[in-house]
Amino acid sequence: MCGLFLAVDPSEYEVETRTIRLHGHVTSVRLERSFWATIDHIAGREDISTARFVTTLHDEIQERDGEVPNFASLLRVTCLQYLRRPDLHEAEIAARRARRTENAM
Repeated sequence: MCGLFLAVDPSEYEVETRTIRLHGHVTSVRLERSFWATIDHIAGREDISTARFVTTLHDEIQERDGEVPNFASLLRVTCLQYLRRPDLHEAEIAARRARRTENAM
């Protein structure tokens, strides 16, 4: 079993810090590169920048829960949820595009 994990490139689990501006406030988020790559991928599927995706996610959670106590953990779990159920993400994108089309008419 360990052979599978030993094959992982060490650069994939190196920590990378990115600076993000959330409504004028600068914050730094440290995640493993694999998580950043997944977040970049999700943002690309949404056709928005990574910064905008992360800000939108933060705002949605803050609106729902009143605060975001551990933002880095939220981002990691978001990646896991996306990888487990990409079909839900595709359905959300399709619904959002349909709403935009309806509103444009």
